Amino acid sequence: MKDHHGCPVQATINVMSGKWKVQILWHLSFGPRRFAELRKKLRTVSEKVLADQLRQLERDGVLTRTASATRPPQVTYSLNAEGEKLVPMMETLCNWGSAHFGIKPNLLRPSNR
Repeated sequence: MKDHHGCPVQATINVMSGKWKVQILWHLSFGPRRFAELRKKLRTVSEKVLADQLRQLERDGVLTRTASATRPPQVTYSLNAEGEKLVPMMETLCNWGSAHFGIKPNLLRPSNR
């Protein structure tokens, strides 16, 4: 993990920092996704980079990787309880960015969650 200099805000930002991590977390906030589904949603990410970002998020304790016993194995990623706690923060950041920069969100979450 990157140095957080004893700052909990920096430690949290470190978990989410990475070109694709916020988008990965956001897509997983809608429910579990297989690797290929995430790759399809993040069209320009390479398999290597996606796998690396997923490993980092798993290591940081915010998502769970589940491999099935099928051939070939199917791997599913989902937010765990700690990852779910990041979703309201991302929603707040989305609202701030929308208001401050005038950017309309392109992937809204259902309001009943």
